[in-house]
Amino acid sequence: MTDPRSHRPQTIAYPGPGSRPFRRDPETLAPHVIVLFGATGDLAKRKLLPGLAYLSESELTPSVRIVGTAMEDLSTDEFRQLAHNSVQNFGTHRLPEEEWADFAEKLTYVPQSAGPEGLTAAVKEAEAKLGADARRLHYLSVPPKAAQAVIAMLRDADLVGNSRVVMEKPFGHDLESAIELNDYVHHVFDESQIFRIDHFLGKEAAQNILAFRFANGLFEPIWNRNFIDHIQIDIPETLGLDQRANFYESTGAYKDMVVTHLMQVMAFVAMEPPTALEPRAISEEKNKVFRSLLPVHPWDVVRGQYSGYREEEGVAKDSDTETFIALKVGLDNWRWAGVPFYLRTGKKMAEGQRIISIAFKEAPRSMFPAGSGVGTGGPDHLTFDLADSSKVSLSFYGKRPGPGFRLEKLSMQFSTQETDSAGDVLEAYERLILDAMRGDHTLFTTADGIESLWDRSAPLLEDPPPVKTYPVGSWGPNAIHQLIAPNAWRLPFERAWREKR
Repeated sequence: MTDPRSHRPQTIAYPGPGSRPFRRDPETLAPHVIVLFGATGDLAKRKLLPGLAYLSESELTPSVRIVGTAMEDLSTDEFRQLAHNSVQNFGTHRLPEEEWADFAEKLTYVPQSAGPEGLTAAVKEAEAKLGADARRLHYLSVPPKAAQAVIAMLRDADLVGNSRVVMEKPFGHDLESAIELNDYVHHVFDESQIFRIDHFLGKEAAQNILAFRFANGLFEPIWNRNFIDHIQIDIPETLGLDQRANFYESTGAYKDMVVTHLMQVMAFVAMEPPTALEPRAISEEKNKVFRSLLPVHPWDVVRGQYSGYREEEGVAKDSDTETFIALKVGLDNWRWAGVPFYLRTGKKMAEGQRIISIAFKEAPRSMFPAGSGVGTGGPDHLTFDLADSSKVSLSFYGKRPGPGFRLEKLSMQFSTQETDSAGDVLEAYERLILDAMRGDHTLFTTADGIESLWDRSAPLLEDPPPVKTYPVGSWGPNAIHQLIAPNAWRLPFERAWREKR
């Protein structure tokens, strides 16, 4: 039987500047026309338009013009008003009103009903204002089922040359569909032009994992199965469907979050040291993690559905779609053999958090007297908070001040807000759009990596366990405690993060 992947282009040439985290020399970047598909959608309103506004008015990018397109029949003035509301209501870096007029002038809109010809005319007009050396960046903020139609439109509009394309998750829904989509896209774009985005990898805290691991002699020698007992990647959400029932019913928590986010973060935690801090080397090490992933079996998975989900508008009355999932996975390689990775995410849970927790093996404690408190607080943990104001915490046992020898859990904590460079932090989409303009694939996923994950997911997708109901505002079904036993979930925290004083 012929492997359909064997016909895919295998040469991946990553253009890009190499190892620097991001440039502050915008003159080295060509001007860009950014074509934003799905320009009236929720992601565009909340993240993309505010991010583009900040980048275009900063010193980080060259001259840009933005062509928005969507199904809605809007004028350019109406689109500019929509963008204004988005930037001022949702932007992490909001524009002063005096700068708004400059950004608004860079925006144009063409409805999808104008067809390839209308899109071509709008892009050519924008390019004429930027000069002959302008490049194109196409951002597909569209549902996965619409991706092929957009790729075909770009082909028919003759907008493939001198361009790059950013594609949103999920990339397929199983191995067969991922292969089909990759092959379709590769008929139009070369792999070097494709940027499969995962905004979690654009977060400052996620990138700090690489610095923490590989730049410090204190931690790299103990980052393995000899010293680490287990690892948790825990991303509960308090939000519900947010008017995305049609999308979520066909996707569920595993396809929406685990394959596209949690396992990508897991690769940063588990990868071997790359030969250099550059795109090809990092992608190779991430893909090795995905290839070493053991198959995800149903008996290592707890699926849940929050109470009232089936009464939501657009949800089937007998829906088996999971709004929560927790699973145990393992890596079949030398560094991590026998170390369980516990992943959890869900909708309408008790808190919204983004936590990576490394649990170290406990030390022998025969020297400490009974009642000293050693061991009662669980193992030592190294914790990364992937929130926008990223934090790192190391918990350990220390002596409680006073007479006797009582131990208690203490912690050392660090936050990016405590540094003089806190204002330089880019929001995840801002960082990734800038990297795509630069042609830097470091924080993006590859075709091979995505297909490896779908391949390892096949046992679960073919025979998923039934969903268990959990109350809104909880931490998921009770079965999650049996899944992780004899360990315990790190969330909810027994202590709060300390805030800057």
